Amino acid sequence: MPGLSVRLKLTLSYAGFLMFTGAMLLAVVWVFLLRYVPDQARMSRGDPYIGEPGFFSPSRQDLLHAFAPRVVEMLVFLLVFGLLGGWILAGRMLAPLTRIADATRMAADGSLSHRIRLPGAKDEFRELADAFDAMLARLEAQVAEQQRFAANASHELRTPLAVTQTLLEVARSDRSRDVGELVDRLQIVNSRAIELTEALLLLSRADRGAFPRAQVDLSLIAEEATETLLPLAEKRGITIETSGDITPAMGSHALLLQLTTNLVHNAIVHNQPDGGTVWVTTGARPRAVTLTVENTGERLSPRLVATLGEAFQRGTERIRTDHAGFGLGLAIVKSIVNAHDGTLTLTARPAGGLRATVQLPAP
Repeated sequence: MPGLSVRLKLTLSYAGFLMFTGAMLLAVVWVFLLRYVPDQARMSRGDPYIGEPGFFSPSRQDLLHAFAPRVVEMLVFLLVFGLLGGWILAGRMLAPLTRIADATRMAADGSLSHRIRLPGAKDEFRELADAFDAMLARLEAQVAEQQRFAANASHELRTPLAVTQTLLEVARSDRSRDVGELVDRLQIVNSRAIELTEALLLLSRADRGAFPRAQVDLSLIAEEATETLLPLAEKRGITIETSGDITPAMGSHALLLQLTTNLVHNAIVHNQPDGGTVWVTTGARPRAVTLTVENTGERLSPRLVATLGEAFQRGTERIRTDHAGFGLGLAIVKSIVNAHDGTLTLTARPAGGLRATVQLPAP
């Protein structure tokens, strides 16, 4: 239902408070001053022979007749002054809200780059404007990230579809071509497309945070992940070293296993060609538990490390092997960590390689 504006409400409040204060002051004058005036007027002519002066003392009724019109005039003045002054003051006080409302409407229309940047002292309106600017900055970053993710996902999904289309056209135009070879290549391309789709679904599931939580042991999860990837490490000549005590945590066993598997797999694939090492360490602190995965390898720049957590970002050139990735491994890890209210820290090792540290709240 439509109602009075906040500015009008503040104006009426200012005027009402001012009139109430004025009325109370006038009432004090009446109660503590006019009540002592006698009811009857007194007059004395004095005695000129002895030098006694004359005087006139008005009655209470006389003073009331003289005082009442002035009271009405003063209340009218206070009403007009309160309404006018209250309207001006309310307008100046609510000016920041007008700027915030304009910025909100612009954001609703799709303009997330606009900022309020409210000047002045650090008051409640300034805190509200700064919080709104920070929210717009986060929304703009998230929308830009989603747009990049959608564009990259479309590009990655288009590649196997285009290859499939090409293989089908070749099979149609060249009837004498070996059908078994085409089927094998189609199967490889289709498997890659399925793996990419499953990775995208897993990333979406982690972002939603829709999964049951239970108490798990990160050290056992780390051992399970390393045992699964041990054949791949042996094939590449990589040594995996695990250490750590019992590390209890709260979360999804499946997602935390996927997190650890992605980190260890990333450490194996992006390692030295031969004779590299991967260190997997777990630890428990009073308020947090940690999982650290380090590997040997090429030296990485801090600028490159800062982008590894984004989707479809690869630390090296695309690898044409049976374990080529989509650039989603660390992005999935980051989403799973965020869904578990944890933090992921990626740092370049001085000797070469990457150190990934996952910190989760202790149960």
